[in-house]
Amino acid sequence: MMSDCRAPYRADHVGSLLRPYAVKAAREAHFAGGSVSAGELRGIEEEAIRDAVARQQEVGLKAVTDGEFRRSFWHYDFMGGLIGLDLVERDEGVQFHGVKLRPIFPTITGELDFPDGHPMLEHFRTLASVTRVQPKISIPGPSCCHFRTAREDIAPSQYRDPQVLFADLARTYAKAVRAFYDAGCRYLQMDDIFFAYLCDPKHRAEKAAQGLDPDFLIDRYAWMMHEAIKDRPDDMVVAMHMCRGNFASAWAAEGAYDPAADAIFNKTGIDIFFMEYDSDRAGGLEPLRLLAKGSQRVMPGFITTKTGELESIDDLKRKFDEASKHADIDQLGIAPQCGFASTEEGNKLSEDDQWRKLELVVETAQVIWGGVEA
Repeated sequence: MMSDCRAPYRADHVGSLLRPYAVKAAREAHFAGGSVSAGELRGIEEEAIRDAVARQQEVGLKAVTDGEFRRSFWHYDFMGGLIGLDLVERDEGVQFHGVKLRPIFPTITGELDFPDGHPMLEHFRTLASVTRVQPKISIPGPSCCHFRTAREDIAPSQYRDPQVLFADLARTYAKAVRAFYDAGCRYLQMDDIFFAYLCDPKHRAEKAAQGLDPDFLIDRYAWMMHEAIKDRPDDMVVAMHMCRGNFASAWAAEGAYDPAADAIFNKTGIDIFFMEYDSDRAGGLEPLRLLAKGSQRVMPGFITTKTGELESIDDLKRKFDEASKHADIDQLGIAPQCGFASTEEGNKLSEDDQWRKLELVVETAQVIWGGVEA
């Protein structure tokens, strides 16, 4: 039986967790050779999800996820389930710092829509059935379907006008938001990391070379998000996560939030912002000054998921002292900078490291605000 607790919380996490060995082995056996059936794989994944939910609850978190154990990627699995979007495998993947992503690429082949039977609706229902606290599901934000899709991979002629594509993406995501609500979801997270990418001079130059003004994209991405969530019921909370890439502890972008901060805080309509802040790549805390007074909350990601080294409470307290110079401490909380496994490969730390990090998230909330729900 789920409790009546409701986001936002002082302590939270982005969503993905390191895949247990049993899940990794079963997925490899199923997808590589079929020696594990779909039913057997589902059973192994669900057992691991129950264990992960129980562990999150034991740590003291009031919002839990399924660890994204049924996904290969944080974004492509959701995107591939949309009508009109297909995933294709090619020779060479996207370059991260020192490593390349697996070569999967989205292609838009027809008019976009959200199907009634999208598999992640059932993923949410399964999660909700095994927790006594609030279940949260994370999906990629609408900008992912544009930023990660090359112009030559957009087939429908009407989408040559980006405004038409943006409008259809907003409509598709609005339908997704409603479908998750109808499935019982009251805490939905959009991973919309490309706001942060568009703060990186290199990525800004790449988009400009493609004939796309990066500031125009920031504005349109904010508009898409706002349109997608503006009609959500009053009892549904929507969060947004931003980072600079997270694959096997590598990253793909750097740069302060300044070019996008106003759009992020004041044009999206988001309730909770998960913001990467674990390294100098994220710049300073000054952009937090643009957070409007009120009920919105920022979860600065001072705790990294890229290494197992554990941050100290004293250092975290000092960082919150600095953050509170730019935003009301009552509008802040704490979360790790990203997920622990944005893809099924996972980051370069152990499961014990992961759980110590989540314990630290809860401990920090207790020290600074007096509790997770304060």
